[in-house]
Amino acid sequence: MTLRKMIVTAILSTLMVLWMLSPGQTKSRETFAAERSYTDPAIGSEFVLVKGGCYEMGDVFGDGEKDQKPVHKVCIADFYLSKHDVTVGDFRKFVKDTGYATDAERSQGCAVWNGSRWQYDGNKNWRNPGFAQDDQHPVVCVSWNDAKAFAEWISRKTKVRYCLPTEAEWEYAARSRGRNYRYSWGNGKPSGNIGDESLKRSVSGLEIWAGYDDGFVYTSPVGSFKPNELGLYDMTGNVWQWTADWYGETYYKESPKDNPTGTSQGPLRVLRGGSWSNKPGAVRVMFRNKRFQADRSAYFGFRLKAKCPRADGDALAKLERGHAVR
Repeated sequence: MTLRKMIVTAILSTLMVLWMLSPGQTKSRETFAAERSYTDPAIGSEFVLVKGGCYEMGDVFGDGEKDQKPVHKVCIADFYLSKHDVTVGDFRKFVKDTGYATDAERSQGCAVWNGSRWQYDGNKNWRNPGFAQDDQHPVVCVSWNDAKAFAEWISRKTKVRYCLPTEAEWEYAARSRGRNYRYSWGNGKPSGNIGDESLKRSVSGLEIWAGYDDGFVYTSPVGSFKPNELGLYDMTGNVWQWTADWYGETYYKESPKDNPTGTSQGPLRVLRGGSWSNKPGAVRVMFRNKRFQADRSAYFGFRLKAKCPRADGDALAKLERGHAVR
């Protein structure tokens, strides 16, 4: 090889290396690697990248409640959502690290089913919800406040923002990017931990999906049933999931198209997905449950969204400004 060719080859090789190490190319490779999932370093939870898009939100089948109407077009940006509900084991790490006491532990306990109605029991909380759980079960007896505190803790631990998903994000993900599904498994036979024959044999007074037996009376370990088409588990059933939004009965009439975040205020927060104790109508992915944000029950849980946009006054923002936050 001539000296001239050697010099040209060396220059081209150098330029190629510089191009590959440029910020734009590094970002491109990172983005590509992140397309499938993200695992948080604090508790090892895996998050699925839900690619954004537009869908018809609400009662697309015409047989739902009035607060699920009108059906309206919503467009959602990309976001990361946890594959599973937050587990007892995850929550235990949070409590061990912070000494946090839940709303149930501070006052009046947790609402449990007494055979005829849900009633607060001062001896019940996430450690003892009234039935056996291990660390792989979804944590229950947690309020919206407790879920928010957990999200702030993991944000501080990892320097990555975590939050509850919005109601619109939750429905979009549960419906596998907005498909016309009644349930997260689709429109066919049930495949999740909902009110069923197992429940009926052990607990009185609750309506069930007649003829269906999922094998669990109460909660099941997360991931016990097939995921939806996005790889998300238990989007229908097991536990109700708190969302970020305030509840507005007529909000769908005024909702913006792009990334709606719910009404600006209110006494109630939205839960979605249904639980181990619910009949078919309540576990539809369009169904909107609502409770006060300090409420807690043996079928309330949550899952997190990762890499959330910055919000004024959030825990990580305070930490970034040099404030100590617990």
